Amino acid sequence: MSTVLALDQGTTSSRAILFNDAGTPLHVAQQEFPQLFPAPGHVEHDPEAIWSSQVATARSIVDSANSQGLNIASLGIANQRETVVLWERKTGKPVANAIVWQSRITAPRCEQLKADGLAQLIHQKTGLVIDAYFSASKIEYLLDSVPGLRARAERGEICCGTVDAFLIFRLTNGRVHATDVSNASRTQLFNIHTLQWDDELLNLFRVPREMLPEIKSSSEVFGETDPEILGQSLPIGSAIGDQQAATFGQACFTPGSAKNTYGTGCFMLLNIGQQPQLCQNGILTTVGWKIGNDITYCLEGSVFVAGAAIQWLRDGLGVIRSSSDVEQLQRSVDDTGGVYFVPAFVGLGTPYWDPSARGTILGITRGTTTAHLVRAAVEAMAYQSQDVLATMQRESGIQLHQLKVDGGATVNNSLLQFQADILNVPVLRPRIQETTALGAAYLAGLSTGVWKSISEISGQWALDREFTPQRSEADRQRLIHDWNRAIAHARGWIEHDIAK
Repeated sequence: MSTVLALDQGTTSSRAILFNDAGTPLHVAQQEFPQLFPAPGHVEHDPEAIWSSQVATARSIVDSANSQGLNIASLGIANQRETVVLWERKTGKPVANAIVWQSRITAPRCEQLKADGLAQLIHQKTGLVIDAYFSASKIEYLLDSVPGLRARAERGEICCGTVDAFLIFRLTNGRVHATDVSNASRTQLFNIHTLQWDDELLNLFRVPREMLPEIKSSSEVFGETDPEILGQSLPIGSAIGDQQAATFGQACFTPGSAKNTYGTGCFMLLNIGQQPQLCQNGILTTVGWKIGNDITYCLEGSVFVAGAAIQWLRDGLGVIRSSSDVEQLQRSVDDTGGVYFVPAFVGLGTPYWDPSARGTILGITRGTTTAHLVRAAVEAMAYQSQDVLATMQRESGIQLHQLKVDGGATVNNSLLQFQADILNVPVLRPRIQETTALGAAYLAGLSTGVWKSISEISGQWALDREFTPQRSEADRQRLIHDWNRAIAHARGWIEHDIAK
């Protein structure tokens, strides 16, 4: 039996999962790593913590496979997107902390780009809005803030990339500096029409081309891992951004199919086929994946804070002991008691793209309890996803008939029932929840012969449970109306330089 090792490098933890050729997870290892908050709205990671946690989990899985005599055919990588790492080409050593996708440190620069009238140019080339979320302004910021770094980069001494490129460089002991089209499409330096780095964008953000990784498809052999790192040499058969990976793992292979992932944030992707479609109102156009010469595009809506709000209730306020307490608490009350929680800790994403928004809790009375607050935090995930889907349907002209869901929060049945109610479409939870890692595994297995075709993969998707809408339309509209009122209060809170 052939197996595939998937590395799922996420925002708060690194995981490694071994899948068999039926798409079933056999072994799972996970390790959290520290989140760094050097200033309000700014988020960093130590690249060495990313590396050590990912290697530790991968080595654990390889050892388990070897002890059972399992053959690992290839390795696939799914990664947190937009987060950027800069490192020395000669040593592989990072030159600064990674700037995380959540960070608003470059918001002032992005506001200046908008004021300069560049929004349309960037949108036409990249399918993205101007925002600190994306990688280009982060790279520019690091080059300008670390003394001497820009000159070194221009001499070809410095590499940059999203987390996949950093892992591939390290795993191959510096032999391969590459990324895939899905990750490249999130940098704001990549032209989604030509599928190449764009010289006009590189000049705009003052990013030397010499720093950038080679762009490859999502499913091909990037190189071989150094045997000393994992104990054996494995072909790296895929690299793909985590949300695109989950879309692939959910078998959303036909135009009009969609998934929503509930993790640190929420990310909804809609397959639109082989031609890009540019939208307004904060809906992004992104590369889904490329296999051979075939490319798939998606529309995407991004919610910055979803499960991270629950993490804040646990770690920041200490009102819950563990995330597993959440569903029991929320079910202990019939509703939120009129409380609405807008978790705009780092601004708002789709459809608002408002970096000046901040977290807001409204409707608190003397009768408000921890359970009401927890329930409001959970329901905020569903409300934010409803904002995304409603905008996506208007922009694309595609009406969804169902939504596939995945991510850690989907163990919460109450969340998924509320999501179905507020969307007014059935919500489908798959039997295999590890869809991000599974997507990376499928793509790696396709490049190394474990799976022969997409149709074979599609046949492996299986339903765990379907949640159907149960609320009246009048009740649904009332709830959405009050949510919109809460959003209005959260917006525009920061009036001054966001980086200060």
